[in-house]
Amino acid sequence: MGVETEYGITLPGFGDANPTTLSTHIVQGYARAALDESLWRTRWDYYTEMPLRDARGFDLSMADADPSMLTNAEGEFANIVLTNGARLYVDHAHPEYSAPETLSPRAASLYDAAGVRIMERAAAAVGLFAGKHAIQLYKNNTDNKGASYGTHENFLVQRAVPFDRLIRNLTPFFITRQIYTGSGRVGLGQIGDTPGFQITQRADYFEAEVGLETTMRRPIINTRDEPHADPARWRRLHVITGDANLSQFATWLKLGTLALVLSMIEEGVDLPQFDIEDPVIEMRAVSHDVSLRRGIRLVGGRTVTALEVQRAYLSAALAAQPQEAETRELLGEWQRVLDDLALDPDLCADRLDWVAKLQLLDGYRERENLAWDAPRLQLIDLQYSDVRTDKGLANLLTARGSLRRLFSDEEIEAAMVQPPRDTRAYFRGEVIRRYPQQIAAASWDSVVFDLPGASSLSRVPLLDPLRGTAALTEQLLDDSPTAAALLDNLSS
Repeated sequence: MGVETEYGITLPGFGDANPTTLSTHIVQGYARAALDESLWRTRWDYYTEMPLRDARGFDLSMADADPSMLTNAEGEFANIVLTNGARLYVDHAHPEYSAPETLSPRAASLYDAAGVRIMERAAAAVGLFAGKHAIQLYKNNTDNKGASYGTHENFLVQRAVPFDRLIRNLTPFFITRQIYTGSGRVGLGQIGDTPGFQITQRADYFEAEVGLETTMRRPIINTRDEPHADPARWRRLHVITGDANLSQFATWLKLGTLALVLSMIEEGVDLPQFDIEDPVIEMRAVSHDVSLRRGIRLVGGRTVTALEVQRAYLSAALAAQPQEAETRELLGEWQRVLDDLALDPDLCADRLDWVAKLQLLDGYRERENLAWDAPRLQLIDLQYSDVRTDKGLANLLTARGSLRRLFSDEEIEAAMVQPPRDTRAYFRGEVIRRYPQQIAAASWDSVVFDLPGASSLSRVPLLDPLRGTAALTEQLLDDSPTAAALLDNLSS
């Protein structure tokens, strides 16, 4: 599993600045500040990417695809592969950090947290424009002017699981998990013009139940079938409904609960069934209901609350009697969050972004006697997601212990440069670090070597995410002082 996040970007004082140009500066700035110059030459390898392949059994034609869907088209924008196995690049006029693949929710959350610090360092490295303005980055999902940008979760799922089973079981889960995954937002509607506060930043932008798109007619269930692994064994579930969380705990809970539900689906567990009458309408309605009391209308007329739906999924997970320590911990925290939300959402201010943000806003509204349409509240909303350690409100809450943290500064610093040891990301990150001059390109499922004097490039496939781990390759890498020696050792 792993998270990819597009960051909001602006240059104060230059309202007409081109966001793609600014994003390019961010990527190049980090390359200059944190990487050996030789790492800049490694391009992204698009060879196996298939963004128009649909899990429902067909490929969308190029003629029918919106240009924004062609993510396998090589462009002129900045794109680097990091030594921690991640990708940092320009996507849809935003700088995007795609974290390396991991095997646990906690590890995935750690590398997501590392991405925030990487973005902070990148912006600082760019410096000032016109001697007085710096690019500012925000880990959020909307500019409140009609644009939304994504935070996508990615999970490897067994190909044998019928996709319609995923749709049936995940639709009600995604609609209701907002009550703990939301990062909070001032304003209702796509342009935020209706006064109020809602739980999530993404809900108002979903317009379909199932579909291939990610930037237009966004679906609750995305059908992109691009596994970045052996397609005979795996599919990649590309989840686009989640918010960009600043709370480390909320990120962990978001990833962990979905991992549990997917495991139960793969194992054939009978999950609770909720046939929601209009999923798109209910997606938005749940987000707008900070009381958590509104009933979701099911086919047949019965209603259930988001809390009731989540409790049903939790009960199924508890009945599975998990053995792993992290899973047991996660189940306990999931139950405590649901119990606290039912009693009083304010009890979750130390764990959930939307509650923490709402408390800040309510305090300010009370002191200044402000209505929800006050522009100053929009500024507080934005400042919550500022990536700067000394400016972002979420970062400040975390630093003083008001938002629960899972990782020390030292762990995050290490994750910025070191790859996970238990997936193929280890091999990707280590060859980038050890042999930067000889790596022509890299992707999630391969690394391409360019050896001096060789008549052709050499591709090392990584279709199995559990090959390329430290246990399998660290000694091999240590025994290979050069890239040529590594390829020889791999073939022997």
